[in-house]
Amino acid sequence: MRIAVTYDNGQVFQHFGRTEQFKLYDVENGLVTVSEVIGNEGLSHHALADLLREKGVDLLICGGIGQGGADALENAGVKLVSGAEGSADEAVRAWLRGELESREANCREHGEEHRPDAGENEPVEEEAPSEEVSGEEEEGDPEDCTSNCGTCPHHCARELMPGKNSGKTVRVHYRGTFNDGTQFDSSYDRGEPLEFVSGAGQMIPGFDRAVLDMEVGDACDIHLMPEEAYGPSHPGMIFTVPVSAMPGAENAQVGQKVWLQTVDGRPIPARVTALEDGNITFDANHEMAGKELNFHIELVEVVE
Repeated sequence: MRIAVTYDNGQVFQHFGRTEQFKLYDVENGLVTVSEVIGNEGLSHHALADLLREKGVDLLICGGIGQGGADALENAGVKLVSGAEGSADEAVRAWLRGELESREANCREHGEEHRPDAGENEPVEEEAPSEEVSGEEEEGDPEDCTSNCGTCPHHCARELMPGKNSGKTVRVHYRGTFNDGTQFDSSYDRGEPLEFVSGAGQMIPGFDRAVLDMEVGDACDIHLMPEEAYGPSHPGMIFTVPVSAMPGAENAQVGQKVWLQTVDGRPIPARVTALEDGNITFDANHEMAGKELNFHIELVEVVE
């Protein structure tokens, strides 16, 4: 049996029609024997169903998917499990254990975020960043949460969430704090409301949902667990390598942001968290991953 998962940086990518990669898993006797990552060959939407059929895929696990994509998969003879999120490898393990059920789901942010630990079956190797620095300190990285901290760090396209403001451009003021009351971001301080399309996945999920049914002038206070914000921190995205193995690493500084490469050549942002005993430690998690966040949100305007 062959299983495909919409894939991005170890996670279940949350929009079938826009996925750039699939991870394929060959399964025998309930265990994964071989896995590989393939590109989408420049295809999208319905043509992806034909690609999966040509690759001998029996089952697709994905996040969000439209009815057209679901119909195309059915016509291609590929079974569908939608609504998955978190680690791609864990999603496969959960399906093999009979714990993963298909459900309708709006596309959610992927990447950096998302979840669970290894299951009972043999572990499936997750891709980790390669030991290679591919750029200097990043500037203006979309994952830098110092500007508009409620925004989705991956800017992924999603199906619209339901709500009376869904699909409308809204402008909100907000203040973000940690549980100890420390403020990490505020549009009030910048003097300019944040503008985004409500329900379109431009914001982290909990923030987006809070605004969906607000009236102009309404204000609310929300508390978000990591799953509704930037996701948990994944230990597999924190790794230590010898400085000697990475040219240029000897000049790095703790706290510096750099670009690394995954094994398939894609750049990802990371932070230097330690330099000691001839080793350098990187954290490729989003800097807000694993954190509970609080937001005060005020809806200023809805642009019809």
